[in-house]
Amino acid sequence: MAGSRLAQRYAAIGAEFEAGDADVVCVQEVFSYWHLRMLVRRMPSFRQVSYRRSGVGPAGGLVTFSRSAMASVRYTGFGMPPRADRLPALERLRAGFKGVLVTRLAEPGLTIVNVHPLANRDGDWSPGGRFYPWHQAQLTALADVVRGIAGPVVVCGDFNVTGGSSLFAGFIAGTGLADVFAGDCPATFRAEYLPAGTPTSVIDFILAGAGVRAEAATVLFAGLTEMPGGPGYVSDHLGLSARLYVTPP
Repeated sequence: MAGSRLAQRYAAIGAEFEAGDADVVCVQEVFSYWHLRMLVRRMPSFRQVSYRRSGVGPAGGLVTFSRSAMASVRYTGFGMPPRADRLPALERLRAGFKGVLVTRLAEPGLTIVNVHPLANRDGDWSPGGRFYPWHQAQLTALADVVRGIAGPVVVCGDFNVTGGSSLFAGFIAGTGLADVFAGDCPATFRAEYLPAGTPTSVIDFILAGAGVRAEAATVLFAGLTEMPGGPGYVSDHLGLSARLYVTPP
């Protein structure tokens, strides 16, 4: 959520969720405790907040808010990918701070996986792209986490990988997860934040595992939001929402 009017945008995001009926909200790019406090103040009914502490803020920028009790929380870092020669030092540094936040709800025993892999600043998800081995390594680590979870699971976040890529297809094949939008989701990164003529992509997902049925999948923050300084976008991404039902085994 980079850009100007940060406090206004955080306030608008928090107020929207507080007024809505969501039970769980997964947020990425919460880089500092200042950012976290702005959201917490605007979402008082979300009494359960999961993240792992780091020196400056939530590890990986990942935070999960819940109106329901949490049974457990853990964070797993992706570590450094095996190939680092094709990316500059700053990207290698960013990759080292990425990971996955795993939160299990006490009832109905659903595990929520919140994730945000390294951004692809080239927009090239082909096997020859310089970000490809990094994304492949991080998605492989994420798949290992998902397969190690017993019971119903939902994975959501900004994957920074397009739904049409072999990377995403391989991840889906390796985990058995299903896109709650069934491939019918509008581009989730706004064209206004890309160079003119650059195609937009679906890079954000809610993926449901066995025993989880999804209905009413929709997008949030699709248009301009009224704020004190005038209407604007609260994020360079659209938000995703779905109503989930956990079926008994």
